[in-house]
Amino acid sequence: MGAGTLGDARRAVSAQVLHEYYVTVTRKLVPGLPIDDARRDVRDLSQWRPMPLDGSTLEQAWAAQDIHRLSFWDALIVAAAKRADCEHLLSEDLRHGQDLGGIVVVDPFRSEPGDVLA
Repeated sequence: MGAGTLGDARRAVSAQVLHEYYVTVTRKLVPGLPIDDARRDVRDLSQWRPMPLDGSTLEQAWAAQDIHRLSFWDALIVAAAKRADCEHLLSEDLRHGQDLGGIVVVDPFRSEPGDVLA
């Protein structure tokens, strides 16, 4: 998640994304990433203002789930992006270009950063 221009982009990450990353690289990939490496990655990504899961974020997630017909897990990510005041949400799982209540989904495998933030 992030908004701004390339030079001054605000960045944020949801706790859900950090959880998914850690589980995927340590348990689902074969061969998996060593736990120490995965933890180092999560620590590095934690510099991007992790959005906590609290009651307000949960309510926003349920609303996003209902309005946009998202999975609960994707709705948690969208709610965290809203809480962080992001304009763009990087995701290869959601539909590229989809507007989720003022947050535009960007598939990072289909767009260059300069294209999105121009």
